[in-house]
Amino acid sequence: MTTVEIFYHYATPPSETVAFALAKIHEVYGIRRFSFDREAHTLCVEYDATRLNADGVTQLVRKAGLEIAEELLP
Repeated sequence: MTTVEIFYHYATPPSETVAFALAKIHEVYGIRRFSFDREAHTLCVEYDATRLNADGVTQLVRKAGLEIAEELLP
């Protein structure tokens, strides 16, 4: 297993609906955890790089409805 973290800066804080949709991505095999830094407007997703890639994780986050402004380097 290769654990990787990817950070996103989001444009607007997630609504309750988006937060629930993001919670469901935790059920995807390979997603280990995610956390918000509300002051910095960032989301960190930790995933298993042997199961997923950065593009796949970004798609999951966007499908959940989070408006990503940019991907940040760790």
